[in-house]
Amino acid sequence: MTEATRLGAGAVCDGRRSMGVGWAAAAVAVAVAVVAPVAMIAVSVLRPNTEVWRHQWETRLPGQIVATLVLVAGVVSLSVVLGVSMAWLISAHRFPGRRILSWALVLPLAVPGYILGFVTLSVFGISGPIQGAWRDAFGRDAWFPEIRSMPFAIVTLSLTLYPYVYLMARAALRDQAATAAQVARTLGATRGEATRRIVLPMLRPAVAAGAAVVAMETLTDFATVQYFNVETVTVGVFRIWRGTYDRDAASEIAMLVLLFALLVISFERVLRGRARFGESGGQAAGVEPRRLHGWRAAGATLAAASVVAVGFAAPAWRLAAWAFAEATGPRGTPMIDDYAEFLGNSLVLTAMTVGICVVAAVLVTNARRFSDVGVVATANRLSSVGYAVPGPVVAMGVVLASVAIDDLLEGVGLGLPGVVATGSFVALVYAYSIRFLAPGIAAVESGLEHVPHELTASARSLGAGTLTVLSKVHVPLSRTSVLTAALLVAVDALKELPIAYLLRPVGFDTLSVWVYNLASESRFQQAALPALTIVAAALVPVVLLSRHLDRPGA
Repeated sequence: MTEATRLGAGAVCDGRRSMGVGWAAAAVAVAVAVVAPVAMIAVSVLRPNTEVWRHQWETRLPGQIVATLVLVAGVVSLSVVLGVSMAWLISAHRFPGRRILSWALVLPLAVPGYILGFVTLSVFGISGPIQGAWRDAFGRDAWFPEIRSMPFAIVTLSLTLYPYVYLMARAALRDQAATAAQVARTLGATRGEATRRIVLPMLRPAVAAGAAVVAMETLTDFATVQYFNVETVTVGVFRIWRGTYDRDAASEIAMLVLLFALLVISFERVLRGRARFGESGGQAAGVEPRRLHGWRAAGATLAAASVVAVGFAAPAWRLAAWAFAEATGPRGTPMIDDYAEFLGNSLVLTAMTVGICVVAAVLVTNARRFSDVGVVATANRLSSVGYAVPGPVVAMGVVLASVAIDDLLEGVGLGLPGVVATGSFVALVYAYSIRFLAPGIAAVESGLEHVPHELTASARSLGAGTLTVLSKVHVPLSRTSVLTAALLVAVDALKELPIAYLLRPVGFDTLSVWVYNLASESRFQQAALPALTIVAAALVPVVLLSRHLDRPGA
């Protein structure tokens, strides 16, 4: 090797080292921005307000804790039953309509719980068609189950959340090698025994992961449970903040929600243990499907179709019918101006969240790939923590962080009222970015990992700076992943309700907040158009995922 070559190689190494330090600094900055609000909530435990806790304990808190435990346990249990049974039905059997139903079972993900909740109330409520027909048939005083109750809340949330378990379980079944089950069959085990003793135990980690996501989403929800008169700890946070704006009390109750989330994560780790998602060795051929005939085939088709109908098709049709009736009625759509305004608010908020999350995701991912600084791996993991933290906790953490920043600026004579403080647009975007950064990181990482290090080194050796390498090399080569990240973040942001409801500035409503407010006033038909808009937007990634599942071998 010549001296010039040696010097050139050294320059490349030095450039990569300096670039790595820059990436590391960026990753740490992103991690601090994500973790700081959550940490401020956690710190509140160290200095609890005894008066707040005494008052809450003497009034609502015990009932809220019990309701939270019952709700989470019920939703997780029913979601696991639905998700695993549908995954097993689709993966292990062949029957008419299987291919369509395999991806259609994912569609309920496009219907947020707070939308399915008010549709359920409109159908089964006291003035709905089901109760009307029931009382016409059996008399005005005929008994009918109480709709605004815990069981209906559990069923409603389960129908929107079971796809998380379904996706995990189906992926695990697809990735399993058939070797162990086949060996069991050759040793005399029946198909049922092989399934029960070999196949299903292998699903434990997948089911545990899906159940954890379901539990987290259940903890975050406040709108759906309020429809059904179920008061959880999360509802308590909203009641305190929106009722009294007592940030200390709301933050301390939010800490209790965070503790529930930590328990969920710990429980998932225990359930998963050291189990594997598939077999070691052998080719992952998946479970061998068995063709069903006669009434069994018809029953399988009916079972899967019923879940899709109740979880997606029926509510979507109901929303579409309402929206059409509202738009074509004699009054037209009376709040079309409000619709345009709130849609614009949602799009602006979504666009800013997408921009921040994609940029942060690119920075964090590149730091992990091109920096040798030890702290980068930790910073990368911490940057994704927001997705595992319930929305109300993120919101109240941002409230505390905003107040602290305001106090700091005021202390140095740079106070800017309303720019940073809670209730500002800045605080809202900040909370959204924390909450939805994780899916952006996951998507961008999947694309950037295919960019070779040598290509980056070559660009640096030719004199390209960090921003040039980023814009001319990394992003173009991972364009699809970046667009996927933007899509995932956009849909999550458009559907988001808890953070928007807690932190929105005065007079600033999003489509989700508008839907919730209208539904809370039983103005279901007027809520249909914005609700249908949210569902239609959420369908985009769901359909893309469904098409992936429908590929041969999926």
